[in-house]
Amino acid sequence: MLGLCRRYIKGDHEAEDVMIRGFMKVFTKIGLFEGKGSFEGWMKRIMINEALGYIRKNKSMYLEMDIEAADKEPDYDKISTGLEVKDLLKMVDELASGYRTIFNLYAIEGYSHKEISELLGVSENTSKSQLSRARMHLQNKLLESEKILEQKSINQDGK
Repeated sequence: MLGLCRRYIKGDHEAEDVMIRGFMKVFTKIGLFEGKGSFEGWMKRIMINEALGYIRKNKSMYLEMDIEAADKEPDYDKISTGLEVKDLLKMVDELASGYRTIFNLYAIEGYSHKEISELLGVSENTSKSQLSRARMHLQNKLLESEKILEQKSINQDGK
């Protein structure tokens, strides 16, 4: 659950605080769990809601309203698979809070843009725009990493 909170909250101590508040809610509301679906899924939903509440409360999530780039899809074919998962997660962690939040909700947790708009109180177009911008930012970071890896390879072969 800490890993889940950490995906939304950048600071380790803040993510721990959110997780602890989430567990407190789990324990106080456990009687409301109806047994429909998995208990883990129910807990994850509580943790995500706690993380989103923290973000809203601390106003650390900036969501742009520009949707001009929402229809542009990055070209994923330009990127090889030479990176480790930890490198990709680090890139996601470095996204701006709004981009990271929507990327996590959509790409990792599987929420729809409609659900995200309801959770965050933004329009569906804003959710789509932020996801598109997060993807473009990640693609650029991946391309940068590729260039660095290629340069290292060239330097090693040339020696």
